[in-house]
Amino acid sequence: MMASCEQPGLMPIDEAKLRISALVKGLEHTESLQLVDALGRVLAQDLHSPINVPGFDNSAMDGYAFNWQDAVDMPFLTLVGKSFAGNPYLKALNKGECVRIMTGAALPKGADTVVMQENAALNGDELSFSKVPPKGNNIRLAGESIRQASLVIAKGKKLCAADIGLLSSLGCDEVSVYRKLKVAVFSTGDELLRTGEPYEPHKIYDGNRPAIIALLHKMQFEVIDLGIVPDKPQALREVFMQADALADCVISTGGVSVGEADFVKDILAERGQIDFWKLAIKPGKPLAFGRLPNSVFFGLPGNPVSAFVTFNQIAADALKQMSGEHVISVPTVSAICTEPLRKQPGRVDFQRGQWSVSDAGELQVSSTGAQGSGIFSSFINSNCYIVLERDRGSVKAGESVQIKLFDDSLT
Repeated sequence: MMASCEQPGLMPIDEAKLRISALVKGLEHTESLQLVDALGRVLAQDLHSPINVPGFDNSAMDGYAFNWQDAVDMPFLTLVGKSFAGNPYLKALNKGECVRIMTGAALPKGADTVVMQENAALNGDELSFSKVPPKGNNIRLAGESIRQASLVIAKGKKLCAADIGLLSSLGCDEVSVYRKLKVAVFSTGDELLRTGEPYEPHKIYDGNRPAIIALLHKMQFEVIDLGIVPDKPQALREVFMQADALADCVISTGGVSVGEADFVKDILAERGQIDFWKLAIKPGKPLAFGRLPNSVFFGLPGNPVSAFVTFNQIAADALKQMSGEHVISVPTVSAICTEPLRKQPGRVDFQRGQWSVSDAGELQVSSTGAQGSGIFSSFINSNCYIVLERDRGSVKAGESVQIKLFDDSLT
């Protein structure tokens, strides 16, 4: 029987996220950008439409535009002109008249219905059809899609390609966005080598900092890379001071456990304050959160998987909130586990998994292999977290589990 990994003093992950959310503040500084340069930036104001969309009544089909009552009262209609997109028929229709009309073309004054060209017969300039279509058929009314002055995109939205297209269609060429969040990143440890340096026995290459920096770049933040800091208190004091002076948020990896050379937590307490430093999460128990005079601080664990998971599950939402973005939590969904999973009660476990759809159409999930906190390869073929509840033990094949699909920051 497995021993429990329940330990005193471990803060539940939901409580930690609520506490962080209550403590961090959003950016206030904004800047104006050309719309073409605003992809991925966070909108700093509500945007209302300056126009109706469509701006005029127009045809949804290639066909013929006419007054519905005329078609009911008369055996045929007389073709008197054409209306094209951008080149409309400008005269008002008299009784019994119709015009040839193209998709998107303005509806002539006096017309209220369009018949598809396939459902009408033209003999010379006489138009007839076996059955009169419903009144208002194939008409797109002014403001039907977007009403003038209506809210189109709310403050706090991170602008995506569809937003850029929508705003362009409204004639918008400039938007107010929050400035980019500044995040300083460093790794700690005498054992670390920079990538590109010759390999040395008993040393390891620093994969944490490049991975976290990549995540930050994808989230559109300004990154200040402070490199690798040795396990020396004075060196850590200096980098803490430098980072706090330059950034809105400071992120370190390593040095937050209880080893003799783990000084990060001590320096944080000296330079600012610690709000908590142990979570009921696996991997990633020794995560420190605190505040410096000018910034907030996340001390991520040194193990690569732990650093990646705690950044994604804890720090990422806080950084979004700080950047002004409206934070939407990724929901969990149920899936059938195709194989047994090992787990001890006591901490929420974020195992790496790969979801798929079974032949029966059910959502299913399998493990990506060994789940040790130092085995970063478990992420390579994963597309979701298997979220095993704090009090849950091992899982048998065929049991239902909760999974959290990777968001765009991880894909």
